[in-house]
Amino acid sequence: MRLGLHALGIGTGAQRGVIDAVAAAAESNGFATLWSGEHVVMVDKSASRYPYADDGQIAVPAVADWLDPMIGLSFAAAATSTIGIATGVLLLPEHNPVLVAKQAATLDRMSGGRLTLGVGVGWSKEEFDALGVPFARRGARTDEYVAAIRALWSDDVASFDGEFVRFDSVRVNPKPVRDRRVPIVVGGNSDAALRRVAGWGDGWYGFNLAGVDEVGERIGVLRDLCREKARHLNELRLAVALREVEPSDVAALAALGVDELVLVEAPPEDPSAAVEWVATVARLWMPAVR
Repeated sequence: MRLGLHALGIGTGAQRGVIDAVAAAAESNGFATLWSGEHVVMVDKSASRYPYADDGQIAVPAVADWLDPMIGLSFAAAATSTIGIATGVLLLPEHNPVLVAKQAATLDRMSGGRLTLGVGVGWSKEEFDALGVPFARRGARTDEYVAAIRALWSDDVASFDGEFVRFDSVRVNPKPVRDRRVPIVVGGNSDAALRRVAGWGDGWYGFNLAGVDEVGERIGVLRDLCREKARHLNELRLAVALREVEPSDVAALAALGVDELVLVEAPPEDPSAAVEWVATVARLWMPAVR
């Protein structure tokens, strides 16, 4: 079992000094991955339901700083040398997939092959409206974008003719470090998200799950969906973040097949305090995962 840290990019975790301090301290204390999520815009009053809270409301205030994860993670990568970096998640249907392919391959190259591209379909209609992207069929758009991105990574001269994206005989360089692939994990807890994991994902990022029982139930569904696709659950990277979790839960999560437990925390705003904060989190959790 590995330990990930989802602490960068929002609020106090959006400050340059804190990013440098947390990233370096997380690496030195044995964390496996630094995760950073995305919202391009927030609104003061949203009519869209946030799917990761019982009351349907996101806890992050609309006025909080929220960095672009590709840019924020580039600073985390520059402050470290071995720890993984991951978008958790990039809202893929809101982006041009050709640009995402370029940006992700660039970050992967500059970090020495440490990037995991976590993607989701999004939940805020207001955000899609602000970007001029249709909210309807965002799942189908995501599926197609992933196929297009992988073609751009793998082929020297790439062509794609889909419903949402088309290009003909184009070159996008650089290529990702590891066999021209960046692992793509799917964020989301719904059956639809798990179908994407089973269909084309390299892994799953289950976010803000209620507890170990829900993790087990969702992995059970994913196992059945993988079987339908002639895939095995062991092929996938399984990372989860829980609303309430204790070190004593680690053994049960490992038994379910979870590869990485991601701790969602907010660092202190003082970079020097952030170093000790990471060390304190590590002292609590590392004995449980080793």
